[in-house]
Amino acid sequence: MKHILCHYCKKEIKDRDELVTASNWFRLRPFHYVCFQKKESETSLSIKSWKPVNGTTGNISAALMLLLALWMLFTDSLGAVGDLIGIIAIYPVGLRLLSLMFIELTLPKISPDKTR
Repeated sequence: MKHILCHYCKKEIKDRDELVTASNWFRLRPFHYVCFQKKESETSLSIKSWKPVNGTTGNISAALMLLLALWMLFTDSLGAVGDLIGIIAIYPVGLRLLSLMFIELTLPKISPDKTR
């Protein structure tokens, strides 16, 4: 199993329960949820902020963007501008899929070390 290291504290992330995958422009990085909160509190500009990709908000955003992309790409809504909007709307869906395949699926759901 591949070791996933937190981008903030450089320690290993043990399971998906403590994982937050975040993106900043074209970068996708794993964080502990506590480290992600610290990183968010240090950020002063919205341009430099990290946006969570996994979790409820990431899933809802990816689903809505997938619907928008499919609608714009497979209908003739807004013509060429609609096609451009559809292509741009695929970006969050791609981030979510990359996060799922390369980061989340390499971690166990719950670490065997944790007590329940």
